This record gives sequence, structure tokens and C-alpha cells, in this order.
Amino acid sequence: MSIRIVIAACLGLASPIVWAGTLPVPLDGKVVDERPAVEQERVYPMGALRKISGRLRVEGKVESRGQVNSVTYLLPTERTAREAFTSAREALQRDGGYPLFWCEKRDCGEASLWANEVFKNARLNGGDDQQAFILLRRSAEEANTLVALYSVTAGNKRAYLHVEEFVAEQPLGELLPTSATVMRELRDTGKLDYPDLAEPKDAWVTLLSRSLNLDSTLRVSLSGEQAEAWREQLAKAGVRSARLEVGTAPTEGLHLELIR
Repeated sequence: MSIRIVIAACLGLASPIVWAGTLPVPLDGKVVDERPAVEQERVYPMGALRKISGRLRVEGKVESRGQVNSVTYLLPTERTAREAFTSAREALQRDGGYPLFWCEKRDCGEASLWANEVFKNARLNGGDDQQAFILLRRSAEEANTLVALYSVTAGNKRAYLHVEEFVAEQPLGELLPTSATVMRELRDTGKLDYPDLAEPKDAWVTLLSRSLNLDSTLRVSLSGEQAEAWREQLAKAGVRSARLEVGTAPTEGLHLELIR
């Protein structure tokens, strides 16, 4: 993708975002750490971080080799880490991509482990209840690109946003979000978009059925050319048919929308 600088005017007045290249940048954020693209092995957690008997423990992870570049921003005092994280996340999702893992506060585990073990950046040391992380996979021809966002408020009250891009050397293959991430996204944004899912796939049917059954009170509409097929497969997988409707939203792949 060519370098572009685009003002995203509709991201909210509190924490606007600009684009530099393919990554979101918090407006008025000060670069305090910048690492140009370098080839390395990279591991991204897909679960809360814990250390047991001196060893890092995580429920799941994405591990591959590729080009990694990152930038860490110190936010101006009038903007919070959460505002910057939300604006950057929304901008990335609009630009094409879906979350693989999304956690906030203590659901992410120990903040010191994210700073020291995952990002190896001491500036990001903060409170366990003052952090948020999301790992997104881009769609279509950029499916081998991952973008990680991590925000935290340090003990000195300084707020940071860390933005990282990873381009894998080899195809990443099928990567599924966690069920909790799917439900978090649905509740937070009211929708789910999977442009690469043209027709039902067993692994995704299982994932979405488990995710939707985390809250049996929610109802959703399904849009896309294969929406009826998705509805049938999700019903067979255990989601009550009364909770599923076929929608008419124009979309590529599969679009789910929360019925309020």
C-alpha cells in the first residue's frame, strides 16, 4: 500500500487519528520510541499474560517470522490512553481487518509482562487496570499482515499508545479469533465483518456458534450472499433459530449485526 496521510475527521473530537503509511497515529502524539522494519520471530499473545514459576504463560498465541516495525506515542495530557486506543482500533477496522484477540484491563493479565516480555519497552509499564490490547488481521491481499495496538497509563499518569505492524514471510493460514473477542467486538461495535468468509466453513461455524452462545439473549442478523446458509449452519451448531435473521446489508463475505 502506498504512503498516505489522511485525516480521519469522523473519529471523534477527543482523540482524532491521522494515518501515516498503513498505520494510525494519534494526533498530537509525541514519538518516544520508533523501531524501523526488521526481520524477526514474533509472538503475539491471544490470552491473558501470567508468569508461573518464572515462565511466561498464555492460553494461545500467533507465532511467525517476518518484518516488524513499531512506534510508541506519548499522548498529550488532555487525551486518555483509552480514547486513543478506541480511535485507532476503529480506524483500523474501517480500513479493513478483524480482531483476533482483544482484551482490556485485568483481562489482559499482568501489564508489566506486556511491556517487558512482549514489546520489550519499559515505557509501557503501567497498571493492570489501565491497559488495552488488540491484535488485528488485515483482509484480502493483506491477510498476512497483523497490526497490534497496546495502550497503557503509567504510574506517573503518562498515557501511551504503542502501534506495531507485522508482515509474515509465509502465509499465516487460518487464524480464528477467540470466542471472548468475538463477543466483545459484537457488544462494543454492534457488528462483525468477515469479508473473506464467502461461504460457511466448519471452523468458523463452530467459533461463531460458541461466541453467540456466550450470551443467549442476543439476536443478530446475517448478511451476505450466503447468509441463509450461514443461518442454517449456525442453527445446526446450537444457536436457536429465533436468534438469527437474514439481513439485507450490502457486504462482502459475512456481516453480522446486533439486533437491538
